[in-house]
Amino acid sequence: MASTRTTTTTKHQNPKTPVRIRAPLTPSLTAGFNALSLGGSPTKRRTHVQDLAGNPFLSSRPSSPVKQATNGFVVTAELQRQAGQGVIRRGGFESRMEVVKLDYFPDVQPKPSPRRAKSMTRLGPDDRFLPRARGLDDSDIAAAPMKPFHPDGSPRHVARLAEAVGIPLNQRVLKYHEAPPMPSADKDLSQQRLHARALYQRPNGTTSSTGAVTNKTRKIPTQPERVLDAPGMADDFYLNLISWSSTNILAVALSESTYVWRADTGAVTQMADTPEGTYVASVSFSNDGMFLAIGLGNGDVELWDVESGTKLRTMTGHEAQVACMSWNGHIVSSGCGDGSIWHHDVRVARHKVCELLGHAGEVCGLEWRSDGDYLASGGNDNVVNVWDGRVGDGGYSEEPVMTKRTHTAAVKGVSWCPWQPSLLATGGGTSDATLHIWNVTTGARIHSVQTAAQITSVRFAPHKKEIFTTHGYPTNSLMVHAYPTMERVAEIRDAHDARVLFSQMSPQGDVVCTGAGDENLKFWRLWEVPKKRKEKSHRTLTGESILKLR
Repeated sequence: MASTRTTTTTKHQNPKTPVRIRAPLTPSLTAGFNALSLGGSPTKRRTHVQDLAGNPFLSSRPSSPVKQATNGFVVTAELQRQAGQGVIRRGGFESRMEVVKLDYFPDVQPKPSPRRAKSMTRLGPDDRFLPRARGLDDSDIAAAPMKPFHPDGSPRHVARLAEAVGIPLNQRVLKYHEAPPMPSADKDLSQQRLHARALYQRPNGTTSSTGAVTNKTRKIPTQPERVLDAPGMADDFYLNLISWSSTNILAVALSESTYVWRADTGAVTQMADTPEGTYVASVSFSNDGMFLAIGLGNGDVELWDVESGTKLRTMTGHEAQVACMSWNGHIVSSGCGDGSIWHHDVRVARHKVCELLGHAGEVCGLEWRSDGDYLASGGNDNVVNVWDGRVGDGGYSEEPVMTKRTHTAAVKGVSWCPWQPSLLATGGGTSDATLHIWNVTTGARIHSVQTAAQITSVRFAPHKKEIFTTHGYPTNSLMVHAYPTMERVAEIRDAHDARVLFSQMSPQGDVVCTGAGDENLKFWRLWEVPKKRKEKSHRTLTGESILKLR
């Protein structure tokens, strides 16, 4: 009973299982743990392990292959020193480690990323801008150095396709017009045009001189305000025979004589007669209206005083007729039939100060900008040039700052915009009949309008954003276009019985004078002069007024 009672008590006091019962710590095991050092050398650890082979907590395992001793090779101190220097001498030979200089590229190309464009994935990893990357030899590259490269074909294949289709490889595919025809040197061409003039004439009775197309928002008179007879006025497209000065005087060239008409009194006075054997080709007033330049058919330029009616000097040197002139202060520029433009300084004896060579045909349109910075010229070679008129250290610039070859006929109508100086308007002849607006600052063509007849002159309205043009065969009309929409505001057809060749604007900018081959001058009132705003008078306070205010 006593023993049974003791066993039951022991179970309740120590309920642990037999597996978890700790083994008794013997004196030999205690001494082994005290002698064990975890931070010791491998030799000491190996000794303790051998001594404690019967310890159940320490198990022996084979040593690492790296630590295994190499059979037949002993690492000496000399060998370690050579290995530290990177050179190992063995058997009389030296060996060095080879450095990898080239990366490894597998033969199979990686698949392209799904985010890349199809055109890029089709080209592959090689450079698409180098023909050699496509496997082309030097002969293929030398045969077509300027031909475009296509990823799907060789340059020879592309050249054969271009030749079959008729596409030029080294030219622009998209352009505004074809290249303008070069001026013909055939002397019979003028006679052919003279005989073909009847083809441009309108049959009698089809329209009247009052026929006009007018915008509903504008009322433009279809009849001239005044008509003057001009007997002997030449019917020549390239000449410029009328000029209107800032002092309201109109100069008209009739054959060998030049007349002035004073608009305020209506008096007509003969100014000059040309020498025998020549004729008047152009007239132009100076900016202040005090002098008149007369260009002759023999190439001379005469300078006349308007008030006294006397000739001041004759400037010679041109070899052909002077068909156009324009003033810039004391400089008068003249356009010659040989394509040259001269700057004449009227103050000095040696009047020629510059010669501009930029036209292959006769210069028939010439106009300075109001500020004198640029000079625009048009010629019979279908070219428009803009010259820099500012004088530098080396004088005038003899190269144009802008050249346009868009017109396909002679360019006579040239005009600068008074309310936006960067705009230039030019008009072409019979085979072109197009009005172009250029931005000289950027060199861009802003607007183009195709008309029904050759353009003989172009004028900007000073007080309204409109453009006035005169036309020859076959309509003989006047047109007014709005800017910048370029809509046709008005058109007066058959304004003259012959083609309208010349036009000049009054100093106030409300009346336009036109001259034609029918030997008539007609005055058209197309605009109204804006009323001047009354300036507010500033009242000055005197001593008495100040006392009154107090």
